Amino acid sequence: MSHIALVTLVVRDYDEALSFYTGALGFELVEDTDRGDGSRWVVVRPRGTTGAGLLLARAGNGAQRASVGAQTGGRVGFFLHTEDFAGDHERMRAAGVRFLEEPRHETYGSVAVFEDLYGNRWDLLQPA
Repeated sequence: MSHIALVTLVVRDYDEALSFYTGALGFELVEDTDRGDGSRWVVVRPRGTTGAGLLLARAGNGAQRASVGAQTGGRVGFFLHTEDFAGDHERMRAAGVRFLEEPRHETYGSVAVFEDLYGNRWDLLQPA
């Protein structure tokens, strides 16, 4: 069986991205390995999960720097599922996460769109 292990997220800076994802979003640091050439292999994922993680990859050239925060052209590109929508929504708001809308309760579940520190759009979603 195949599965997606990592999704690359291009970031400006490893440490600011780590601070946001582990602090504001509550993700866990899975790996942070110096690659010896000024780059690092930095992987985070939602705390307590064993599924896919994010590879935080520092932009290395102009094209990559231009894509930071715009990897999906302004669409929601990432979906963070939760079992405690209200609790996670409040914790994230208190940590400074910018929500673009008030929570909605749809037939498929509770959802609110937020931005990461670079402007990438995410759904916080508790499926029905």
